[in-house]
Amino acid sequence: MAEISGPEKYAPPDQRAAETAKMGERVTPLPWLRGGLDTINDFPAEKLSEIIQRASSASTNEIDLVIRTLDSVRDKIRQEGERVSGEIASYVSLSRSATMSMKVITDSLKQWQETSK
Repeated sequence: MAEISGPEKYAPPDQRAAETAKMGERVTPLPWLRGGLDTINDFPAEKLSEIIQRASSASTNEIDLVIRTLDSVRDKIRQEGERVSGEIASYVSLSRSATMSMKVITDSLKQWQETSK
């Protein structure tokens, strides 16, 4: 087995890219092919619908998982956006207060200088 490098090295096992078989290695057959039948032509017609249903069920489950994951990511992004918007609003308020304070201080210093002359 080749050493995994880059970002995939740190990804959870279920999120890593599938490893490819090396030349001469036997690839494990699909679960429904483990019963001793080697090709799709060896299956009776009744089994084909079951095979197709299993394959489509697995694909549908994977798609559902991806959709749930994307929904979760969307919710996190939405929450983070709301948090950042709140932080920006706080910064704007603080900046306005600081500007007004500086104006008051500047006006007070001007009046103090004029009265001291």
